[in-house]
Amino acid sequence: MTELGRDGAKVIAGGQSLVPVLAMRLARPTTLVDINAIDELYVLDTDGDTLRVGACVRQRTIQRDAKGAAVPLLRLALPWVGHRELRSRGTVCGSLAHADPAAELPAVAACLDATLTIRHRDGERTVAASDFFTAAMTTATQPEELVTSVHFPHAKPHEGFGFAEIGRRHGDFALAGVAVRVGAGDPARPTARVTAFGISDRPIVRDVSTLLREAVATDGSQTPEAALRAALVDGAAALAEDVVDTGGDAHGSTAYRRQLIAALTGREIARAYIRATAPNTVEGPA
Repeated sequence: MTELGRDGAKVIAGGQSLVPVLAMRLARPTTLVDINAIDELYVLDTDGDTLRVGACVRQRTIQRDAKGAAVPLLRLALPWVGHRELRSRGTVCGSLAHADPAAELPAVAACLDATLTIRHRDGERTVAASDFFTAAMTTATQPEELVTSVHFPHAKPHEGFGFAEIGRRHGDFALAGVAVRVGAGDPARPTARVTAFGISDRPIVRDVSTLLREAVATDGSQTPEAALRAALVDGAAALAEDVVDTGGDAHGSTAYRRQLIAALTGREIARAYIRATAPNTVEGPA
């Protein structure tokens, strides 16, 4: 749901964020503007080396359309978003515009360096995901601006991805989660990036290439997952200490969330590295 103007009007496409926002009394829009009749906002196509997703493209569409395979991390994250019925109506851009700190898709966008196209009455501008999320449920959009599309980069050869979260039940808000991207063109000197979510007021991105390289150097480039995870333990714990700044609540303390982030980070980096170095596999587009 995106703000339109200064008079309390809101733009909706899927509307799946509207009822929770109303229930929590975070907004009281006076007018809802439904954009579902705008055909150009349903675009889902390859634009150079990126996947362009229009503002009305449903999350379920990305899961089922062959074009979505070009962005494996997006495909890994989407099953964790709410429930199937919600994904059938909810939109990718709508989740990004809503900017819930515990949401999966903002973390994916930040991890992949996605770019968002924002339209206003005089034209449009693009904003990197790293600059788009500014606080809890707050973005870089201004009044009278609308997110019209997002560009996710296609996976490259020798890239691997990981995604996981912990919640009380499937479909609940995440207590903590991570999105991981690993590049292993040189298996001995891989690159790695982790985006943690549910633990601050926005997705927190860290480059953990050094952490992964040290683990690989310790145990060899063909390390089984369990051994590689063990080599990542200390670094993952230090990362969790750095990124988790949310206070404790009824669902989990700060210390518990740090334990979750450390465990998920070690596991998903290991999995992503193994996927990136697997022979004759490419997680990018066919």
